[in-house]
Amino acid sequence: MGKDKKPKEREIKYWQAISEAHVQSMERNERVFIMGIGVDDPKGIFGTTLEAYKKFGKKRVFDTPVAENTMTGCAIGAALAGMRPVMVHARNDFMYYCMDQLCNHAAKWHHMFGGLMTVPITVRAIVGRGWGQGSQHSQSLQALFSHVPGLKVVMPSTPYSVKGLLMASIEGDSPVIFVEHRRLYDYAGPVPEGPYTLPIGKGAVVRMGKDATVAAISYAVWDAIKAAVALKEEGGIDVEVIDLRSLKPLDEELILNSVKKTGRLVVADTGWKSYGASAEISALVAEKAFEYLKAPIQRVALPDISAPTSVTLEKVFYPGAMDIISAVRQIVQKGGEKSVPLFESSLTAKTVYEREFSSLAQEKEFLGPF
Repeated sequence: MGKDKKPKEREIKYWQAISEAHVQSMERNERVFIMGIGVDDPKGIFGTTLEAYKKFGKKRVFDTPVAENTMTGCAIGAALAGMRPVMVHARNDFMYYCMDQLCNHAAKWHHMFGGLMTVPITVRAIVGRGWGQGSQHSQSLQALFSHVPGLKVVMPSTPYSVKGLLMASIEGDSPVIFVEHRRLYDYAGPVPEGPYTLPIGKGAVVRMGKDATVAAISYAVWDAIKAAVALKEEGGIDVEVIDLRSLKPLDEELILNSVKKTGRLVVADTGWKSYGASAEISALVAEKAFEYLKAPIQRVALPDISAPTSVTLEKVFYPGAMDIISAVRQIVQKGGEKSVPLFESSLTAKTVYEREFSSLAQEKEFLGPF
């Protein structure tokens, strides 16, 4: 009696949360529309645009020619005219074609016109790791866009955050690069039924700990959770896991406060290690919290080569929970405060994850790219 009612929640998958964000955003604002190659296809970009297409039709959810640069320019023009376009790229890689439109126009318009103009465009970009996508269809380009002033870069890891952040991106007045990892699409979690937004630039501590911090983004958050559970069970190491949620703006305060508490940092990114997000976050901590560090910062990210097509080579190319475990063990040992036993099995993280988190997702080999 007298207490506010908690929003009604139910478990849905990541892709369903995206679909719901589309529909509810379009219901709330008639200026919102969706465009992109395949958005009206029977598969609807892995199901994410189907409900919006069924409800609003071709006037507000429409296919575009295979001309990414031109179509992105059209979306930017619509945004400048007062509309709120959601541009969808089924692969992150296709955004190379529209770099001029995004980086020279969308990103700069607000600045060039003294803050009088806004470009409220949301660009959904999907990372297509796996199923033999190879070098040209599986890239993670978040660091590239984070380097450009005027662009926001969002990378949600859960159904809850993807809905709230997508709705916030659509309602905001800035151009947003909204990066979605394809391997997250079948992850399920609690999501409020009604519309809501989450602040862009605010991360969340998803697991409390005191021995080391793992700051992770997108799919790497789940690898970090797997690693944290295994480290606690097998070695007694208490790892704090941060879900950054966005890279631009970055929740610097959250990272620094955690590092000041634990004294150790591992950064887990889905992009390349060289000149990437992990390097920027490491520099931030080195500049603002160096005196709190008990051991060198470690990074877990992609090697400086292009992704292979071979399934066997993919398993070697992509880092995972075991790499995070190794990085944490290394800095805890260097800190000299814990005696860390060797794990009995190299599959510890996988077996612990399957036991503790099997209900959250069904990781499987994807049968095809589309």
